[in-house]
Amino acid sequence: MGIEDDFYATIKLKSGEEVFARVAASEEEDRTMLIVHTPVVVNEIKNKGGLVGYKVEPWLKTTRDDMFLIDMNNVITLSESSDMEMIVMYQHFLRDSQRELHHQHKLNRRMGYISNVNDAKENLEKIFKLDSPENTSS
Repeated sequence: MGIEDDFYATIKLKSGEEVFARVAASEEEDRTMLIVHTPVVVNEIKNKGGLVGYKVEPWLKTTRDDMFLIDMNNVITLSESSDMEMIVMYQHFLRDSQRELHHQHKLNRRMGYISNVNDAKENLEKIFKLDSPENTSS
């Protein structure tokens, strides 16, 4: 089994998905596997003025795993990328994603957090009980 040096690439899968990632190829017995690190999907976004931008999202959104194996039998084509703009955009996305994971702040009043549901319910029940006709004496 040999693993080649990793490189940046765009992979077109038989499913129709197109992903960009850091990739290494691995030969295992009679098949080739791709080791794909933190794959992303890049979508082109056009605004009304004709400006073009890109939206970068994780390929799989319901996992925090960062390494995947893809059998070459599931790949239509693989294109090594030397596009520095794409590589830098990918690296910025990874850096921002890691920063978000490590700096998840607790919500506070300044962010719009007022109370959790149980505390709010308890406070409202206290207010309601104080204002109810049973608790007021004439």
